[in-house]
Formats: sequence, C-alpha cells, structure tokens
Amino acid sequence: MGSQVLLIILLALAFAGFIGGALAYTRPPPRETLFFSLDDPTTPQQVHVSTAGPNNVRVSWITNLTAPSTINYGTSPGAYVSTAQGNSTSYSYQSYQSGLIHHTVIGPLQPSTVYYYQCSNDDSRSFNFTTPPAQFPLNLIVIGDLGQTGWTQSTLQHIAETSYDMLLLPGDLSYADYDEPRWDSFGVLVEPLASQRPWMVTPGNHDVEKEVPPAKFTAYNARWQMPYAESGSDSNLFYSFNVAGVHVVMLCSYTDFDQGSDQYAWLQNDLQSVNRQVTPWLFVLVHAPWYNSNYAHQGEKESVDMMQSMEPLLYQYQADIVFAGHVHAYERFTRVYDGQADNCGPVYINIGDGGNREGLATDYMDPQPSISLFREASFGHGELNIMNGTSALWTWHRNQDDEPVTADSVWLTSLSAYPCSN
Repeated sequence: MGSQVLLIILLALAFAGFIGGALAYTRPPPRETLFFSLDDPTTPQQVHVSTAGPNNVRVSWITNLTAPSTINYGTSPGAYVSTAQGNSTSYSYQSYQSGLIHHTVIGPLQPSTVYYYQCSNDDSRSFNFTTPPAQFPLNLIVIGDLGQTGWTQSTLQHIAETSYDMLLLPGDLSYADYDEPRWDSFGVLVEPLASQRPWMVTPGNHDVEKEVPPAKFTAYNARWQMPYAESGSDSNLFYSFNVAGVHVVMLCSYTDFDQGSDQYAWLQNDLQSVNRQVTPWLFVLVHAPWYNSNYAHQGEKESVDMMQSMEPLLYQYQADIVFAGHVHAYERFTRVYDGQADNCGPVYINIGDGGNREGLATDYMDPQPSISLFREASFGHGELNIMNGTSALWTWHRNQDDEPVTADSVWLTSLSAYPCSN
C-alpha cells in the first residue's frame, strides 16, 4: 500500500512538473555571434535569387576576380541550354573594397520548375532553384532581424526542413552596421537557402552604415537588388511584386514616408493598381512595427509617424496582413485600424526574432492590450500557407531547444473574400 501511494505521489509530481514546464518556458539567452569565411574566394560566392517581374528571376553573386556576369541555366543538371548576361558593380566604404557584385535576370521561366545554373561560366560550382507556383497553394516563410548567431543557424536549419516557395524578410539582414566584411559573412551563411528559393527583403536599421562619411544602405543596395524598377519605384528601398495570387508590398522605415514623399506617392499608385480579382491577398512588410505592446522601441518616429502617414492607405485598400520586425520578439494582433479592433483592418504580426545578436525583448506592457492576441519573447520563424484566394494558415514556430515548436497558429480570411463591415 505504501509503495502504491509513493507511486501516485511521484506521478503527480511528474505531471505537475510537466505542466509547469509547459507554462513557464524559459526564454533562451543570446548565442554567440558567428563569422563565416569563404571556402574558395576565387569562385562565385554569396549566391542568392529574387523575383524580377513576371516569370523572371534575378540571380546575384560576388566574385573577387574579374568575371563575366553570365548565367548558364536549364531544367536538367549540367545541361545549361540557355544563357543570360547581366551587369556588375562594386563599392567601397572607408577602407573596405567589395568584390564584383553581379546581377543577372533570367527568364521567362516556367512556374513550379527546378532550374539548374552556374555563375560566371565557372564549372567548379553549380546551383539550382525552384520557381514559385503560378497558382495557389503558396507557402511563404517570414523571418525578421536574422543576423549571424547560433540562433540564426537554428532558425535557418528549421526553414531548410520546410517545403516553402519564397522567403520574406522585413529588415535587419546581416547586422553588419558599418562592419562591411560581415555582409560577406552573411552572404556565405544564407547562400545554401537563398540560392534555392527567392528571398525578398526590405532594409532595417542595422542595414544602414553609421560611420562617417554618411551613407545609407550602400552595401544593401549594391548586394540585394530587388524588383523596384519592375514595380514602378525609383528606389531599391521600396517596391512590390506578385506571386501566385498575392500582391506583396515592401516598404522602408528609414527613408521619407510622409504624404509628400516619393515612397508615399509610389505606395498610393501601387495600391490603386492592385486587382484583387487577380491577387486576392495583399501583404505589406515594413521594419519598424506600427503596433507593439513590447516596451522595446516604443515611440520611435519610424513607427509612429509612418503609421500616421500610411495606415489610412492600407486600410482604404484593405491590406490583409502587415509584417514587421525590429522588436526582438513575436506578437500577433487582431485586425486593427487607428488603435482599435476593426474587421476591415489588417492583421499586424511582429516577427523580429530570427536570431539577432542583441537578444530577446522580454519586457511587455501589463495588462496585455485587448488587440494583442498572442505575444512571446522567443526566437523563431513564421510560415504562411495560403490555400486559396480565401483562406490561409499562419503558424509561428518557436526555436525551443533547437526544435521548431508550433507556438501560435491561426486561420485567416482574405478581406477580398467578403464585403467588409464593422
């Protein structure tokens, strides 16, 4: 009898410990900042791909030596039946001199197709990427504030195990600030993924050079060329594109955004041109969040003033989701407009938890605002499975003990699917 009582007590304690562990998840500390060197600096390196207008892909890479901006490609390994020629650039910053940065657009390409390619006629390395689908379903990965740490590696490993079509990054890529070699390190780090699927990015505050002489986004603009010209923008810092049935708008928190600015005028024209019959979903990405119940980055003009300027536009054209980074934590809001729950407003999701070197922002406002539905200071990444023109499943995966644990999940309905009313 005594042994039975003891067993019951032990089981009860074990169960209580399990429940307590589930409720009291210990937030992980920052991990070491990493630096990735080139295995062979003479060959094409830091390869990544992005969309470049309908049915086209831009391939970007760097060579330390003079080399042609040529891409040879085809749909079978080693059978490069097509060739495209691009251009190259370089830049210097203080004592740093970049290699040759090549950008070459290839296409037209078929959707949902694997293409094999080589850069600069170099036979020593070969790559492949898969084009996004032309129709739903579409699977997007969303990560912000990625950086180059042990947690970054964990996040990228989880993404590599996912079947996805495109990656969206709302700012703070390399955390180089003004340490230019860290851009090279970042290119090496992300190449295994970024050379296989389109990476669509917008800049954050850690992508700005901060030292004298003053320069803004010198490295970012040279290395990560996005389809701005294809979308009618005159700046690589803000642009848009279509993928399957989604229109994606990428905005910049760190260039002018008031109602007299080029960015505002471009955004207004871009939103006016969206056909929700063709692209029933409308997503917007920006670095500094407009809604945030974390104490980190409260009251910054890039959040407050930009929201005041542009929020009415997004509401007018019924944006479905606004993704942001900057705050090193995860938070999901209900549909919001002008600080209040509103069925016609966007869902706001802050996802600045990719793996930055500064650690997590753990200090939240208490009580939790009613418009904030889920918040947690953990590293992780998001996945958006868009099933059709009406329904999408959003999932946030926490990096718990290096395992991608599903911590938040919600079904969303496009605002274009029903008459919007409050």
